[in-house]
Amino acid sequence: MIFSSNIFLFSFLPLFLSIYYLTNDKYKNLVILAASYAFYAWWRIDFLLLFIVVTGFNYYIGLNISTTVKKLFWLRIGVVGNLLVLAYFKYANFGVDSFNTVLTTVGIAPFNLVNIILPIGISFYIFQSISYIVDVYRKDAPATKNIIDFAAFVALFPQLIAGPVLRYKDLVGQFKCRQHSLAKFGQGCSWFMIGFIKKVFIADSLAPIVDTSFAVASPDLIEAWTAAFAYTAQLYFDFSGYSDMAIGLGLMMGFRFINNFNQPYISQSITEFWRRWHISLSSWLRDYLYIPLGGNRKGTIKTYRNLFLTMLLGGLWHGANWTFLLWGAWHGAWLALEKKLKLGRYKSFNPVAWLFTLFIVILGWVMFRANSVSEALSLYKAMFGFNGLSSQSAIALDSIQTSVLVLAYVTIVIAGFLPKLKRKVQVKWSRIASYMLVPLFAISVLKLSAQSYSPFLYFQF
Repeated sequence: MIFSSNIFLFSFLPLFLSIYYLTNDKYKNLVILAASYAFYAWWRIDFLLLFIVVTGFNYYIGLNISTTVKKLFWLRIGVVGNLLVLAYFKYANFGVDSFNTVLTTVGIAPFNLVNIILPIGISFYIFQSISYIVDVYRKDAPATKNIIDFAAFVALFPQLIAGPVLRYKDLVGQFKCRQHSLAKFGQGCSWFMIGFIKKVFIADSLAPIVDTSFAVASPDLIEAWTAAFAYTAQLYFDFSGYSDMAIGLGLMMGFRFINNFNQPYISQSITEFWRRWHISLSSWLRDYLYIPLGGNRKGTIKTYRNLFLTMLLGGLWHGANWTFLLWGAWHGAWLALEKKLKLGRYKSFNPVAWLFTLFIVILGWVMFRANSVSEALSLYKAMFGFNGLSSQSAIALDSIQTSVLVLAYVTIVIAGFLPKLKRKVQVKWSRIASYMLVPLFAISVLKLSAQSYSPFLYFQF
């Protein structure tokens, strides 16, 4: 079940909210847990059992860290246990395929492995579980004895499948006591509608352009750049749309989640980009990987190494493919280079730095989206003009698709630079946007009803 589906919008959500608000505050977390498990089981009930086992394991580890003298021992058991689960389900097929490639090269028969299905959302709930036990070890968060609250935190359905990556220490107080109000519920509805419009009205309209463009066997210059620009916009509106809907659902339930995006495409450096893109993941990688590796405390060379390794592993977290590793390496190399050259420190807006940063990000997204390294290299070749221009393009954009692509980038620019404008102009544009919210949401709902299914891109991670 996904947010942008008729079953969620017209059945699950109204039923859940009705039961939730009719339930005594003492039992609201139990309602959240039951609804979250039902939400997850809608996909596959057998993997719900894995989910419950992982939850129980981390609950037990947290208690042992807080109550025994062997705190480091239990932390290591917990981290290794979580990573083994993630490695088996997410990377076993990739590892075997890569190893078989080597075996075939040297003339040895490859061996077969039963195809392992990737449990949806596993990357997110494993990372949340690791952050919990690490925070308990660091004494940044108390080990909870309330299994219902902990299980509800791990399974919280608004963010279960594609984030944000939440931390127990940020929500522990809200699970114990949170405020519900009509104003907060209204804010939640606004966030949800904005995210829904981003996803269904913009991202889903760009999907056919992206799929067609990336499927061209030998693209020319225009086809390659169309693919790159369309995917850059699609991924942002799809993923930030999901995050906005998650924040909105959280507000409807009384929670306040971290804002996962802050206009990343107006960044003037890759360093700034990672302060604005997928903020919950980038801060997780910083606090639980980069800093434990030594951060910038072990000398210049090791700082560059730590930046590169953090992004390399961050790329691998996104998926079991060499394309994700190379995408992570691309960003890691730029972060290290900016650190060395002290780039990106501008007192005022620098349009050249902005355009160059966007160019670097777009090049990275090509590798991120490609099914293979060879497919990405083919697109890069075309983007830099080596395939020339074709007299008859394989991509025929209709007027609606062209309008949506232009609208996507106009929206990015206006939303990104609006805070930099005078207050009077900000108020004017915000008022216009508020008037358009409900009509655009209604159009998006009608569009969803026509297409019936609208999967999110980040579900595959």
